[in-house]
Amino acid sequence: MISAVFAARRSEGRATLVPYFTAGHPDADSTATVLSALTDAGADVIELGIPFSDPLADGPTIQKSSFESLKSGTTVARVLRDLSDFREAHQTPVVLFTYLNPVLRYGIDGFLSDAVEAGANGLLLTDLPTGADPELEAKVVASQLDLIRLIAPTTQLNRVRQVSEGGSGFVYYISRTGVTGARQELRGELHDEIRAIQGTVDLPVAVGFGISTPEQAAAVGDVADGVVVGSALVQRLGAEGVDAGAAFVRSLREGLDSGR
Repeated sequence: MISAVFAARRSEGRATLVPYFTAGHPDADSTATVLSALTDAGADVIELGIPFSDPLADGPTIQKSSFESLKSGTTVARVLRDLSDFREAHQTPVVLFTYLNPVLRYGIDGFLSDAVEAGANGLLLTDLPTGADPELEAKVVASQLDLIRLIAPTTQLNRVRQVSEGGSGFVYYISRTGVTGARQELRGELHDEIRAIQGTVDLPVAVGFGISTPEQAAAVGDVADGVVVGSALVQRLGAEGVDAGAAFVRSLREGLDSGR
């Protein structure tokens, strides 16, 4: 389903918009509401973050949202229930974005089964490098969830294809080294890097980390198959609420569509 969305947007000459937010943020009862609001605002695929107490790959904005979500009582089971509620009226693909520990504590087999039943379409585990746990990776691949792979600027091209093998849906290219977080400028080499990856893998390439304005989204979407925006959205949700977050996603959608 995820790859079909990318293909549909490509046929329209548009980039796929992939917003991220943390479940249970800005408040414990908001997850299904935020999912619906982002869908209505133009999200094509949504990354739904399952909070973790030690989110080392995330910058201060998403770390803060994770801590606040956990403090309010968010659990893996609650996230899946909220996703199931969203599925009663919406079909927008959802990728569960988290770390290994919450999944292992839940139980990998039960998690995969319950995630599919709740309506998840993909899974991105930030701390599961390709080949680190072949048995676990095989279980995800054998499930109905797309296994979303991460590629960094430090990943050599001769390893890019290996990293993407076994993955499906799309490849997530981290636009810079370091943790997540909004940035004022994009790196000048980014376009050439995206083109090189697109020439190496068979999956759509979505780009994230640091994209924080409609103009930046348009610049990346002019080359990439998809654009991921997280910290800038999470900041707005936390500071201004769901309506402001949805308005921001709508501005990203407009920026992407005007940029092609």
